[in-house]
Amino acid sequence: MKKILWLLAFHVLFSPLNVLAASNTVDDQANLLTPEEQTELSQQADAINQKIKGEVFVLTAKTNNEEPREFANLQLKDRVGKDNNGALLLLDMNQREIYLSTSGNMIDYITDKRRDQLLDDVAEAMKNGDYYQASQVYLSNMKDFVDDGVPSGSYRIDETTGKITYYKSITPLEFTIGLIIAAIAAIGFFVSVRLRYQLKAGTYRYPYRQNAQLNVTERQDQLVNSFVTTRRIPKASNNNRGGGGGSTTNSSGGGTFGGGGRSF
Repeated sequence: MKKILWLLAFHVLFSPLNVLAASNTVDDQANLLTPEEQTELSQQADAINQKIKGEVFVLTAKTNNEEPREFANLQLKDRVGKDNNGALLLLDMNQREIYLSTSGNMIDYITDKRRDQLLDDVAEAMKNGDYYQASQVYLSNMKDFVDDGVPSGSYRIDETTGKITYYKSITPLEFTIGLIIAAIAAIGFFVSVRLRYQLKAGTYRYPYRQNAQLNVTERQDQLVNSFVTTRRIPKASNNNRGGGGGSTTNSSGGGTFGGGGRSF
């Protein structure tokens, strides 16, 4: 009897945790997924969350009338905070559109080429009416991209200003070299100061009053004209399904986001 009571207590205490975790990751407002599917998706997201130090989400909607990008961006911002690490896939059944919003380091992980690859897979499942598969391939692609790391030479492109910001990561070799150089510099500084205080190093004063010369020349420059050069950033083609290239960014609610969407 006691054993049965312990089992019941364990079930009551810990089962809600799984439901809560699933509801945090998967917000199924359109009732497209079973509770079991939501739990499986939540478990799949856990590995991604730990690696990116953030959270990824699936949101389904059937009554949304807002512009999908703005809606997805603000939903992600409400969940992770401004410019923190995260991603949200919106499945908008009312407007028949999917939208992926990324924030923080996920902007760099999900370049435009990777985004298009992910949206291709999700859109195909949505057209077939397989909503669990759409959510599953979203998380599967995300995991692969995070495992592969930020592509070499990755950059961000502001869609409004065209400003390009390059992503710079420090390799283990660069970190080791920098650490050695810093240690040598610190030791050299310590030895130099110690010798000076022990008066083992002589001091030399340059006779600047006798040897200095000052020549002052007046010059005037006149501005004749100025030029501003702009260039159009071509949209990345989807022929290459690799992970290199840049991530186009946009702004919503004071935050910076990446991602994109399409109809299904």
